[in-house]
Amino acid sequence: MPGAEQPNIVLIVADDLGYNDLGCYGSSVHDTPHIDALAARGLRFTDFHSGGSMCSPTRASLMTGLYPQRFGSQFDGALSAKNSHSGLPLEAETIAEALRKSGYTTGCFGKWHLGYEDPLLPNQQGFDEFRGLLSGDGDFHTRVDRSGNEDWWENNKAVKESGYTTDLLTQHSVEFIKQNRANPFFLYLPHLAIHFPWQGPSDPPHRVAGSNYHEDKFGVIPEPGNVAPHVKGMVESLDKGVGEIIAALNELDLIENTLVVFTSDNGGYVNYGKHFQKISSNAPYRGQKTEVFEGGHRVPAIFSWPGRINPGISEVLTHSNDLFPTFQRIAGLDPAEGDGIDLTFHLLKSEDLPNRNLYWRTRTHGAVRSGPWKLCATRNKAELYQLTDDPAESNDLADRYPEKVEELTHAWQAWETDVNATANSYGLSTE
Repeated sequence: MPGAEQPNIVLIVADDLGYNDLGCYGSSVHDTPHIDALAARGLRFTDFHSGGSMCSPTRASLMTGLYPQRFGSQFDGALSAKNSHSGLPLEAETIAEALRKSGYTTGCFGKWHLGYEDPLLPNQQGFDEFRGLLSGDGDFHTRVDRSGNEDWWENNKAVKESGYTTDLLTQHSVEFIKQNRANPFFLYLPHLAIHFPWQGPSDPPHRVAGSNYHEDKFGVIPEPGNVAPHVKGMVESLDKGVGEIIAALNELDLIENTLVVFTSDNGGYVNYGKHFQKISSNAPYRGQKTEVFEGGHRVPAIFSWPGRINPGISEVLTHSNDLFPTFQRIAGLDPAEGDGIDLTFHLLKSEDLPNRNLYWRTRTHGAVRSGPWKLCATRNKAELYQLTDDPAESNDLADRYPEKVEELTHAWQAWETDVNATANSYGLSTE
């Protein structure tokens, strides 16, 4: 029930972090002791999926508990500044709005990417405070976006600030925690790391205001065939920031009254174009960011709440849509109807979840997951995989099980009809 005893909720979202980019998920490249410790104290999910395989779709899913396609085909991919009037409709209720109505103070510190101009900005979508960038990426030192615009905001006002972006977002988040220690708060920390430009803290600035970087958006990469050293610096800076958040919660004696969730908005890039290689890792899964194979949307997810969530590993099928109803229940609210499942009783009591299908749509591909079965399709080709036996999606069974292909195709078509109807009700394009 609403009141002073409501738990705090902290949602930390990495950008383009691959399934295998953390030590607790198998990385031997990156040192991530703070996130690994969070996983050791909490519940680590191995079959958690983002709402999209690019930035904006998953952010819409996280904020609303709905498939992003309910807000039109604009969310089949990343929102572009070229269409600055697009974004998450104001009519959609965000988790920040729902929690604020219940007495929570709400803060967003990081990458928004759900609207580029008023009124589609965080302060109009339920957040009391915002500090960060509106676009899809920015130089980590100069905060200039790929179009050459300075993109750093305090609420609805452009500001200048020196420092490394990951560190700044952590600092503002810690200050938000300190300022709101006596009240229930919802902290949404959507980091820019490890999105390009690939710049660790010791890498040089790249962009200056007034220049166009659409063809040169990657940073200063002396060896394009090995981007890994730059990404390592980014991942480890992100990990350090998570450690500072947890330290602040401990120091303020808030840790036992705070649910902390860590995840990523999609899978990582393994390579980019012909030149950039050894970027991220989604092992053992096939594919990468932008794709509907597992590597594009199976992501790390850690839920930690000392004394309430028992440490362990969960293999249940889960999705970013599930965070909205879960956070509502944790806050003492009745979860709204949506596309997600309330995970509270799985988190607190290890209860099973109901079976359901999950769906994805990009500008060129669609996918549906039903139990162990997954169909990945374009208009011209359908591929069928049995993930229990073939998690790497290497053995296409479409010719062997045509009836399963037909069943999942019909399920996906029915889902698309449903989400398109919602988009049409907002007056948004479904083409």
